[in-house]
Amino acid sequence: MRSLQQQEFPPVDPRGGGLPTGFACIYKNAYRQGKGGISPTVAANPSTGPRWGHAGRPLPGHAQGVKTMKKILLLAGDFVEDYEVMVPFQMLQMVGYEVHAVCPGKKPGDTVKTAIHDFEGDQTYTEKRGHNFVINYDFDKVNTADYAGLVVPGGRAPEYLRLNPRLLEIVREFNAAEKPIAAVCHGPQILVSAGILKNCTCTAYPAVKPDVVDAGATWADTNETFTNAVVDGNLVTAPAWPAHPAWIAAFIKLLGGKISV
Repeated sequence: MRSLQQQEFPPVDPRGGGLPTGFACIYKNAYRQGKGGISPTVAANPSTGPRWGHAGRPLPGHAQGVKTMKKILLLAGDFVEDYEVMVPFQMLQMVGYEVHAVCPGKKPGDTVKTAIHDFEGDQTYTEKRGHNFVINYDFDKVNTADYAGLVVPGGRAPEYLRLNPRLLEIVREFNAAEKPIAAVCHGPQILVSAGILKNCTCTAYPAVKPDVVDAGATWADTNETFTNAVVDGNLVTAPAWPAHPAWIAAFIKLLGGKISV
């Protein structure tokens, strides 16, 4: 039986522009320098292995050991949403996971362009050019047995990534193994094409609702500020980047991690 729950965090008004454009890079640098005033105690089943930086280099103070950490696979592509790829990539590393960001047709060291989707009072989101995001693992070498969970960001990328047969096979393999899968915003488009949403309850960016319903899923409404996440079995979904606190916390819980302050 699937257990269903919705999680919400204090609202962040997405129409106010949200985080400044350079937040992801600023936070990354602050973390590397041990700054930022963040002092939670986090246990996410890390080991003595290194914590890796965005360019695939060990972070200062984390020497390589003989064991490896739990690994997370993250699916990226050109014009993936900026916050939806950078924030989980960094946050999951922060709590002790090794995150492999992959893209079909790209090799480690290649980049994908990101898009910033914002909510500024129009009938749909606005889109601006974001950062270059570095791919740090080879898509062709992915073995789903090596990973504890899967993250599927939104943005433009899911529109074309779902055309890749191997990528859809990867999603199906995670689901068949009942490993945690997190999809945000337009990310569920990939889950629809993989055919794993039948009889599930989930959410997404509202424009994706027809696809989700047509795939046989039950639609869960978003709240006014897009800060809610929905958990159904091994699946965590969220409507957009304002829901990062809710869905990342829920995803880590499904992975067996524990966060305490």
